[in-house]
Amino acid sequence: MKLDPSYLVKIPIQNSNIFKRSKGSHHLYYNPINHKTIVIPFQKGRDLKKGTFLSILKQAEIDKKEIGL
Repeated sequence: MKLDPSYLVKIPIQNSNIFKRSKGSHHLYYNPINHKTIVIPFQKGRDLKKGTFLSILKQAEIDKKEIGL
């Protein structure tokens, strides 16, 4: 499983989420369909923990099977 934040950032964009803003090391994406904001911690060179990665997918309402996990 690829837990790199740069990989995770591409997933919300593919699922009609819009980059809202960046604050520090966190990127915020907004989904105009379900009116939810997704926060992705983005620290280059550091992988996310598996639980954090899966939690972000759950918040974004993206199934693991959709991205091939």
